[in-house]
Amino acid sequence: MAEERTGKAISKRSLPREVKISIKASKAKKGENLVVLDLRGISSFTDYFVIMHGNSARQNLALNENIEKELKKEKIMPLSVEGRKLAEWILMDYGSFIIHVFSEKAREYYSLEKLWGDAHKFSY
Repeated sequence: MAEERTGKAISKRSLPREVKISIKASKAKKGENLVVLDLRGISSFTDYFVIMHGNSARQNLALNENIEKELKKEKIMPLSVEGRKLAEWILMDYGSFIIHVFSEKAREYYSLEKLWGDAHKFSY
């Protein structure tokens, strides 16, 4: 299991502060079906995925803007952000964690939770 891969106990309380900030910012803008995948030990490019979807392109942009705003207050800036133009899948790369804001249809299509099925999953 994930505990064996990383050697660390996994819990919602042990998530990094910046991941918790992004979760709180997502909930403030009503991000739907919010999930955190712990990828430590199974991914070489990041430790966590934060995944959610909105009900419209406008809501997806609002989620993106609020997450960036709240993390910026803590001087945490994204390495890159992609997908704002169409807002079907906005990807915010913060290095140790990546935030995915999908439309419901795009989320079903790309199915990251199934693709990374070995990851420990936290639902919010």
